[in-house]
Amino acid sequence: MTMTTEVAGTGLVGTELAGRAAIVTGAGDGIGRGVARRFAAEGAKVLVAELNEDSGRRVAKELVEDFGADARFVATDVTDKAQVLAMVAAAVEAWGTVDVLVNNAWGAGSVSRVETKTDEQLQRGFAMGYYGPLWAMQAAFPHMKAQGWGRVINMCSLNGVNAHIGTLEYNSAKEALRTLTRTAAREWAPTGVVVNAVCPGAKSAAFRRMAAAHPEIEAATDQANPMGRLGDPEDDIAPIVVFLASEGARYLTGNTLFADGGSHINGVAWTPDLDGDE
Repeated sequence: MTMTTEVAGTGLVGTELAGRAAIVTGAGDGIGRGVARRFAAEGAKVLVAELNEDSGRRVAKELVEDFGADARFVATDVTDKAQVLAMVAAAVEAWGTVDVLVNNAWGAGSVSRVETKTDEQLQRGFAMGYYGPLWAMQAAFPHMKAQGWGRVINMCSLNGVNAHIGTLEYNSAKEALRTLTRTAAREWAPTGVVVNAVCPGAKSAAFRRMAAAHPEIEAATDQANPMGRLGDPEDDIAPIVVFLASEGARYLTGNTLFADGGSHINGVAWTPDLDGDE
């Protein structure tokens, strides 16, 4: 018997992902939390992979209480390969496979000039934004291939596409991840595993941290958006990820979807004050 679920406060119900086993990294806040909630609302079993234990456990509890989901928390630092492999192993142990992998986690970086970036900043950015997703994909792929069905969604960024100033490690890692996305999509296309990227324009946890340090950027970014605002993680971004995780996306692979209210059309002004870094 298929059970429908309701997204709290929205009246939305669905079974688009009923029975699917999904991993969402960085699911303790922002876009990751929004995706995890929508997945749960669509009937998925959700592994909340999160570095912050308090927020990770809180979100897993939300999914159970709000949607009756089979949701579990696994403490995961995606810069640590052993923990990434353990994350995938935990999903397989719980549910026998991994159907959907959403690589969303980010927590590195700072706003500063290219010439001031340190090796440590760049290495951590790539560990979190590129190697973590790669390790997760490598670990999940054999299970997806064996069943002839899988969905990988990598959260990338317009920052990298437009080369926004001040965020070199983020831009570079996210563009490397887009290249990984396309390469894996091409290689894995015959197996039934599709791989796509989303460049979201939303007030994510990372954006909120940046805006707290540079409040002028938040107002300027909203104003520059063709729709007049950055998106909501759960209501604007997560439904697109649900589609990419669904059966309906079976013939869509290697693509980048700009879920940004049209910001990518002409680009977005990104001019934080970097004078302090001169």
